[in-house]
Amino acid sequence: MSSRRTGILAMFLLLLWACEQHTMQRYDYTVHGIDVSHYQSVINWDDIAAQGLSFAFVKATEGLSMQDTMFCHNWAEMQRVGIKRGAYHFYRPTIPARAQADNFSRLVEMDYGDLPPVLDVEVLDGVSKTILINGMRTWLYQIEIRYNVKPIIYTNLKFYNKILAGHFDEYPVWIARYNFREPTLACGRDWHFWQYGNRGRLSGIRGDVDFNVFNGSLADLERLCLQPNADVILSSRD
Repeated sequence: MSSRRTGILAMFLLLLWACEQHTMQRYDYTVHGIDVSHYQSVINWDDIAAQGLSFAFVKATEGLSMQDTMFCHNWAEMQRVGIKRGAYHFYRPTIPARAQADNFSRLVEMDYGDLPPVLDVEVLDGVSKTILINGMRTWLYQIEIRYNVKPIIYTNLKFYNKILAGHFDEYPVWIARYNFREPTLACGRDWHFWQYGNRGRLSGIRGDVDFNVFNGSLADLERLCLQPNADVILSSRD
């Protein structure tokens, strides 16, 4: 085998090895969290809380009517063990945004100290950029009215820079970038949350889980949460 082919094979094996490695937790940030859905199945939240995590996001809804089968269990357990909790909706651009906001609102009851709702936007599903952005505005407005807090927008770095940069600057952003280097947003603004890997391992979760950090202190995270002075319908208990 020629030296060139040997070099190419070695590079391929190195890349393959890198892709198979678990995500290691970062120690250059102080506030750490995860995000989960039914894909993680039943989670031992006592184990999770014992590992120094400050927050967790959980999938609540998707599209018109899908509701994550593990949401209610995860939502109650996160509150029980004292982890800051947030809920996200996976957005489908071809479905009316108001109906999607209603799907989320019907399921998610929030309390003071919870993180703002999250709009997960990763696909165009064949619609134009204009239609996507208009639909997002409708969802964000409806949810902000419902919970009296500005929602968080989640997406990956490429999608943000290509589609969303320059829009929604008043909303916190949560950016996925599986890389050692932190995200750089095209519009020059700072990110609030960074999902830096999707192959993390923790006691209490079978299989992989996404690792995240918050761009600030625990006090900053607390200030981002729903506050007791918010005029918000927190639940249907009233």
